[in-house]
Amino acid sequence: MEQKVPFNWRTYKNDTLSGITVALALVPEAVAFAFVAGVHPLVGLYAAIIVGMITAIFGGRPGMITAAAGSLAVVMMHLVMEHGASYLFLAVILMGMMQIFIGVMKWGRFIRMVPSPVMLGFVNGLALIILVAQFTQFKDAEGQWLTGDSLNIMLLIIAATLAIIYLLPRLTKAVPSALAAIVLVSVAVVLFDINAITVGDRAAVSGTLESLVYGDGTAGGFQGLSWFTTLPADFWSLQTLWIVLPYAVILTIIGSVESLLTMTLIDDITETRGKANKECIALGAANCTAGTFGTMGGCALIGQSMINVKSGGTGRLSGITAALGLLVIVLVASPLIEQVPIGALVSLMFFVVIATFNWSSWNIMRGMTKADAFVMLLVTALTVIFDLAVAVIAGVVVSALVFAWQHAQRILLETSLEERDGKTVKTYKVQGPLFFASAKNFIDSFDPKNDPECVQIDFMHSRVYDHTGLEAIDSLTKKYRAAGKKLVLKHLSPECHVLLEDAKDLIEINVSEDPHYHVSTSGRQA
Repeated sequence: MEQKVPFNWRTYKNDTLSGITVALALVPEAVAFAFVAGVHPLVGLYAAIIVGMITAIFGGRPGMITAAAGSLAVVMMHLVMEHGASYLFLAVILMGMMQIFIGVMKWGRFIRMVPSPVMLGFVNGLALIILVAQFTQFKDAEGQWLTGDSLNIMLLIIAATLAIIYLLPRLTKAVPSALAAIVLVSVAVVLFDINAITVGDRAAVSGTLESLVYGDGTAGGFQGLSWFTTLPADFWSLQTLWIVLPYAVILTIIGSVESLLTMTLIDDITETRGKANKECIALGAANCTAGTFGTMGGCALIGQSMINVKSGGTGRLSGITAALGLLVIVLVASPLIEQVPIGALVSLMFFVVIATFNWSSWNIMRGMTKADAFVMLLVTALTVIFDLAVAVIAGVVVSALVFAWQHAQRILLETSLEERDGKTVKTYKVQGPLFFASAKNFIDSFDPKNDPECVQIDFMHSRVYDHTGLEAIDSLTKKYRAAGKKLVLKHLSPECHVLLEDAKDLIEINVSEDPHYHVSTSGRQA
């Protein structure tokens, strides 16, 4: 539930300053993700502005930063390379529609089903992705690794920036240390005329992106709504839909999962609770708008969200300030932002990596089961190797299989014999859940050939959870009927009665109509 915060000028000051810090950090990230996706840098920057503003105002998690994302850019790259940017914009619009549908259907709540080991793996995997992404900044315009003075200057700037970020809070917390570090290092580079690689240098290199295919095959930068005018006559067709739809589905899964998992992480840090379905609807609306205006859309960014929260930005104003600050940078202050050394921004992302990676997870592993530890490491590895969607889905599936296997081993049967009216009655007392994973062990525990003529199964301490469990019961009734023996079912749960009623085609339960099929659900002998 969103926390109601009374008016406090310090809160709004922190939101504003942290939003400015995030805006500075978004510039190189948006440009880099646009480069990965194969579109003009402005397409990434305007995507961050549009998506960030809409989700900040209408989203379900104040303080979370949404913008162009690397996890989405990797998927977008293949679509742009094969078909052009217009197909990308259509995919972004479809992604937004699907995310709105997810929110309206209230499927966002299922994010709570993600196990803790999967969450730990997700966080650690994203931290490693952010770390690896920064190494590309250690290359020059020709793609060669920095050496000599260039490398030494880069390392010196990174060290100085990290030192300010960590030491300044011991002196004052009036301004976010990350923002102060970027400003101070940038001023020092300009005043002392240090030959450092700056954002302007990287922008000059990324300007070569203008030669890439855009829209209908022409070259150019951000076109806004005018991208519609470049569409060929046969663009709107089923063929186009079938090309775009698979990418849109993948983007929807990745964007939604990353946003909701980031929301859960921010919830834990701020000790508040966001609204998952509201966030999905806002994210969908933002992506529909972003695609319509010819940008690459986006989702929540765990790195920038961590910068924001760690800098004190926990309200909606922080996200709004970040979007507005980025817009000012693009429209007005681009000459100033070009003076910021890349090393300062790299060190800021290193700080994000250190803050994001769950270092306590290694200690937590000692108290985990081997299965949970394996799931955490699996999700971390798959996040780095493939993408977030593959990692989380694999983690949830493996966790579910482990859960099913563990509970399958808990199906136990106790047997007892007693004499009733001169007949021997054997009772099986079932303990544990009866479902698809335990059905085989359940059936193997019975001995229809050697059992006495009257057998009863007591479900007092058991529950039948699915139709596989019903089929197991059905299989037993057939075996005992073939052996000419009577079978009585006792203490079936109300839930099982419902399943039995819904499964009349699977198992006959009305013994008055079939005296040869000895099954009872009342505890009385048939």
